[in-house]
Amino acid sequence: MKRMAAEPGLFRINVVEQGSGWPVPMVALRTTHNVRFVSDNAGIIAFDLPELMGQECWFTVEGHGYGVAADGFGYRGVRLTPVPGREATVKVKSELPAKRLGRITGGGLFAESRRFGLEIDWKEHGLLGCDSVQLATHNGRLFWAWGDTTLARYPLGLFHMSGATTDPRPLPSFEPPVQLRYDYFRDEKGDVRVVARMPGEGPTWISGMVSLPGSDGTPRLVATYVKIQNLLSAYETGLCVWDEPEARFKPHRVIWKRSSESPKPPPVPDGHPVFWQDGAGKLQVLFGDPFPRLRCEARFEAWENPEAWEVVEPQAGVRSADDTREITPHRGSIAWSGYRQRWVTVFTELGGDPSFLGELWYAEADAPTGPWERAVKVVTHDNYTFYNPRLHPELTDEDSPVLLFEGTFTAQFADHAKAWPRYDYNQILYRLDLDDPRLTE
Repeated sequence: MKRMAAEPGLFRINVVEQGSGWPVPMVALRTTHNVRFVSDNAGIIAFDLPELMGQECWFTVEGHGYGVAADGFGYRGVRLTPVPGREATVKVKSELPAKRLGRITGGGLFAESRRFGLEIDWKEHGLLGCDSVQLATHNGRLFWAWGDTTLARYPLGLFHMSGATTDPRPLPSFEPPVQLRYDYFRDEKGDVRVVARMPGEGPTWISGMVSLPGSDGTPRLVATYVKIQNLLSAYETGLCVWDEPEARFKPHRVIWKRSSESPKPPPVPDGHPVFWQDGAGKLQVLFGDPFPRLRCEARFEAWENPEAWEVVEPQAGVRSADDTREITPHRGSIAWSGYRQRWVTVFTELGGDPSFLGELWYAEADAPTGPWERAVKVVTHDNYTFYNPRLHPELTDEDSPVLLFEGTFTAQFADHAKAWPRYDYNQILYRLDLDDPRLTE
């Protein structure tokens, strides 16, 4: 690994998990005069305040599921004495089963580390933030697509999906610091470009992205698109297909246009697809978010024909493992776990506490359609949103005890939340160990 000299005048703070010693990204240390420092993907903070050097300082610790014990007055923090050229370690305890591996999109993943001459081989991609992810395995590569994307040059960025590919197993390990290197689709100037521009005004969002074989055996990368106006209102829904030579999605079929006679779209193959062999031995593709609500045979000709679609009624709620209440899912995904020999899910709770859309739960079922049962909270946020989580069984072996998932971390839909620098409106990757007894007790 290349290394350069550190900037002068810095005090290094290493934030690590108590017990494992793993670096913990996205932990904030706040001074008594409200200057906030946030650990990067390597758990490093570069402290540089000249007015506090050489004196004992109190730092309030804020970690969205990671923290320290409260003192006698109820304050949760640590005392450090910053000295240029020296370093200190802050140990934080994980409050819930899932472990935060780090941010996998946006800029400055190792911004603090680089000030100490570390991680200088990490290359910036030119994007600062992005919305929810879609992922599919196609032609031996992983295809990634994200919603609205933030750029440096103007508050309005890309609004017709950005995209990239990676190797089938892009992560050499499942421990922090995490580095996921994407090959983005770029224009002739080398800038990241959109991959799903559809006719009509407003942004284009796609979901239900999956690779399905055609009648000739050729795999086709397909998705469902929606056209958006007035921020979150859809006015058109259709099917789109990846054009291999042009490396972009092209419209294939319009399914619905909003009108007085048809104010709401019909069920379509959107959300996060999974494959499942039914009782007759036919391979089906199930579309849901989190639970299946539509299915068809896993072939291109069935996907493009609405008459071949079968609507599935998803489970409305999941009872908590302690049987005290029912959890209402907002968004999420499911996957088969060879390790658990069951179907597993991670979903965001609608109307959770302490975050309205920031509490994530894990549950299991014997079939992809449920019944899902014994929900266990695995991720929490302090008045912040973490929506549209997506499981990543593609990144591990089928029988792995490690379950990976990511979601969108954003101040949107929270109560006057203060945006976290660099992390806000980006994808955060978590690890859940399926042998953790808290999941099955």
